[in-house]
Amino acid sequence: MSRELHLAGFLIASHVTHSHAAWRHPASETDYLSPDYYTRVARTLERGTFDFLFFADLLATPVRYGDDIAVPLRSGTQASATIDPSLVAATLASVTERIGLAITKSTTYFHPYEVARIFATLDHLSRGRAGWNVVTSLNQAEAQNFGQLDHLPHDQRYDRAHEFLELAYDLWGSWDRDALVQDKGTGVFADPSKVRTVDHDGRFYRSRGPLTVPHSPQSRPVIFQAGSSSTGRDFAARWADAIFEIDPTPEGRRAYYDDVKSRASNLGRNPDHLKIFPSFVPFVGETESIAREKQAFHNELADPISGLITLSVHTDHDFSQYDLDAPVTDVTVPGSQGLFDLARRLSDRDSLTLRDVGKLYAQGVLLPQFVGTASDIADLIEEGFHGGEADGYILSAAQAPGTFDNFVDQVVPELRRRGLFRTEYTGTTLREHLGLPAASLTPTPRAVAAPA
Repeated sequence: MSRELHLAGFLIASHVTHSHAAWRHPASETDYLSPDYYTRVARTLERGTFDFLFFADLLATPVRYGDDIAVPLRSGTQASATIDPSLVAATLASVTERIGLAITKSTTYFHPYEVARIFATLDHLSRGRAGWNVVTSLNQAEAQNFGQLDHLPHDQRYDRAHEFLELAYDLWGSWDRDALVQDKGTGVFADPSKVRTVDHDGRFYRSRGPLTVPHSPQSRPVIFQAGSSSTGRDFAARWADAIFEIDPTPEGRRAYYDDVKSRASNLGRNPDHLKIFPSFVPFVGETESIAREKQAFHNELADPISGLITLSVHTDHDFSQYDLDAPVTDVTVPGSQGLFDLARRLSDRDSLTLRDVGKLYAQGVLLPQFVGTASDIADLIEEGFHGGEADGYILSAAQAPGTFDNFVDQVVPELRRRGLFRTEYTGTTLREHLGLPAASLTPTPRAVAAPA
């Protein structure tokens, strides 16, 4: 059986996407506080038989740039204002029928019982279409919003995340699939012999259980992750059904694909059961010239300061202290040179200023931009899919919902013509869309670190 391409759409429950300029585009619908906006996007993607709609989430207005919320609020940078995607997904469950709904929840600032309950509920309300993007959260501002003085160290966040998922799996399994009886004649609501406590007493968490939500259609949500560090990749290889990945270069995407699949295989997993989704921003035109005009118009809207605010968050370094027109070669920040090198490659310029990098970052946090006719973009997708960089792709919008409309109306028919993408849904659950086997509630054993 030939491999089937998978497609997804990316949103933040906010006014922007990866593109910080999205809200400024005249064609964008900016009423992100209205359910109508999300409904239109979800129905468009469902019309295009997309596998799922993916919601990122951020838990704090960024303050790393100049320690001031005024700047991100004024510029409308990423995370300056967001709403809770779990409630958006619950709304979408009632107005869609097939498309998967994947949302982000942190393992650092929520409790496993709460999160397990949310996703079991969403899986029921959507009839088996729930996905959970597992994150360990990003920065100090998020910690302070949840009453903590300091953001936990990187490796400790992942240690907590491992235990978090182990407990969540136990909670999802605390009801057998047939435990809910609801026999009106006998008066038996549930079979107590098929519901059990979990009595978890671990290093980081305690929970008695059982979950109050009966066994859900998929048994558990599809697990997404976006690990980029070695620790994050190991975590993804153990837990993830699918990975959201960002790399602007084909060679980087191929290297990531090979590495994470190999890590999963080393843990005894079938690497085909771990789907990898790089992301890109499409600019589709009737001609290449029209597509380039769309790209240029969008990119010119990007505000350099907005990009530097997000770069400050991502690198945990305050870039407000530098001259915007200083060459990036004069800016020495641990961990940032790789980003600067990527920015130079994306811009095809040998020398860049910090202002240039900020503008590039605001255009989409260095996501690749696929530009051209429907056939051109289908070529890029087909090359990557068959070239060992992806099992599918996540589309991020330059303007919403127009980016999704254009892709579904123009590129999807071309992908179908080539036999790469489905013409209709053949399953009803997110796992079925992704070609995954029935979910196990037995975690993959954790790799044992080699002795020093």
